[in-house]
Amino acid sequence: MFVDILAATGVLAVLTMVPGPDMAVVTKRAIASGRQDGLRTVGGIAAGLLLWGALTVAGLAASATACTVVKLAGAAYLAFLGVQALAQSRRGRSVTTASPASPSGNPWRTGLISNVFNPKIAVFYTGLLPTLAPPGVPPHAGMALLVLVHAALTLVWLGGYVFVLARARSFVERPSVRRAMDRVTGVVLIGFGVKVATSGS
Repeated sequence: MFVDILAATGVLAVLTMVPGPDMAVVTKRAIASGRQDGLRTVGGIAAGLLLWGALTVAGLAASATACTVVKLAGAAYLAFLGVQALAQSRRGRSVTTASPASPSGNPWRTGLISNVFNPKIAVFYTGLLPTLAPPGVPPHAGMALLVLVHAALTLVWLGGYVFVLARARSFVERPSVRRAMDRVTGVVLIGFGVKVATSGS
């Protein structure tokens, strides 16, 4: 069983490290408001994973209609965040003036919504997670264990990424760099939104 858990952890680690909408949202938030808001966003993302895990274990996330709604809502939300980042880059707002009351809203909620509306997580949890559950334990217990492992990996990986961004803050705070990163992040988020909306379920 230990070998099966280790193999499943490797798959979850790859899923965690592949850049996607969650990482783009964390980048946007950490650049806009600093390390604390970046970490809160990561916490929201981890909460989203736990929510998806609970729905999957309970068998409530297998509806094709629900997955389509999540896909379209997620695409719209990512596009909204991308347009917001581009608008901020045009205004040239500095990092030091950003606050939790900025248009991005509450960072924890931003991370939660980003993850809940991330179809990659929906497809993985409803399609692949049950096949990774280790034998020798009840399937629900095995899936719940893997969800906790995935949430922990996400906290470590994205949390570490936020600290890397914080270490480079003196560079990131330069107005020209901030504008460029806002523009790149905005384009990436819009691109993810388009990709999500046009992808097959």
